[in-house]
Amino acid sequence: MTAMTQNPAVRARAEIDLGALRANVRTLRARSSGAQLMAVVKADAYGHGAVPCARAARQAGAAWIGTATPDEALALRAAGIEGPMMCWLWTPGGPWREAIEADIDVSVSGMWALREVTEAARAAGRTARIQLKADTGLGRNGCQPADWPELVHAALAAPEVTVTGLWSHLACADEPGHPSIAAQLSVFEEMLGFAEKAGVTPEVRHIANSPATLTLPESHYDLVRTGIAMYGISPAPELGTARELGLRPVMTLSASVALSKQVPAGHGVSYGHHYVTEHETTLGLVPLGYADGIPRHASGRGPVLVGGKVRTAAGRIAMDQFVVDLEGDTVEPGARAVLFGPGDAGEPTAEDWARAADTIAYEIVTRIGARVPRVHVNERSGAA
Repeated sequence: MTAMTQNPAVRARAEIDLGALRANVRTLRARSSGAQLMAVVKADAYGHGAVPCARAARQAGAAWIGTATPDEALALRAAGIEGPMMCWLWTPGGPWREAIEADIDVSVSGMWALREVTEAARAAGRTARIQLKADTGLGRNGCQPADWPELVHAALAAPEVTVTGLWSHLACADEPGHPSIAAQLSVFEEMLGFAEKAGVTPEVRHIANSPATLTLPESHYDLVRTGIAMYGISPAPELGTARELGLRPVMTLSASVALSKQVPAGHGVSYGHHYVTEHETTLGLVPLGYADGIPRHASGRGPVLVGGKVRTAAGRIAMDQFVVDLEGDTVEPGARAVLFGPGDAGEPTAEDWARAADTIAYEIVTRIGARVPRVHVNERSGAA
């Protein structure tokens, strides 16, 4: 049989529905108890394309944009994304001055960071906007309660900075009823109380992530930070499916079938021959692999809609390609193979791939590599 020409434009594509993203933002805003919404677009908007997603989120009423790294925030500013913006994952020697001059709120979790941002603000001749992060129990970034008084008092004593926010992050908000949730909220209240009594007057206090936005109104404060839910993916199976939560998946990943051929019974498929055909059958070649972010752990289990039926990756997923057993069906080269999408046409979802790979849907969409072009649709806010 004939292989299709390997044109990168048709080999594969990740279609990003910005209309769905805007609808998700509106849904989450309606669930936020009147708090403002921060659209989190770190990691290239979880693989969806940071600039167009940030712009669409703004159109739908997101008051803030959030990134992990300062370089992500600076790239958004360079692309013309305006308004309140925050970044939180800093390392010594980071681009503090550039962030200050770009009017980006920077997170401070310890004295070393306060010293660096103060020096950068002095050099820039501008007041830095900083948000103090409290470690209320996640044990990751953030200032421990024992060190909080020193950090708060030092920040208040530094004329080069203004404390615009007090914030933290929840460890188990995706597990409703987990005892750490109430414990963290209690610690957050204590740390907020200390800072405010000391003289901090924050513009925003925030701790809620996507699952907390959906399930914990007592955590909403002034601002909620929505990441994965904004992209139409449920933060946790325990909370319900995306559809049950009123969310629509934003990314649809597909590829053009590169080859279809008949093989006899007993034919091995892909490395290691972990799959061997039981009967004479047809095989279809899908030109996506782990170099594109398709998880190798889903070998033998990853679902794909091809030729009107959901097939399963047959044998090992390789670096650039994998095979599906078409079970005798005829599928022409160039036919569309849909790995995941909203599920409207019976295609699998990112959550189906997460189950197949024993991971979470966050990882499935975020890991789709740069070799797969993003095609943004419904870019105008009036589009369907």
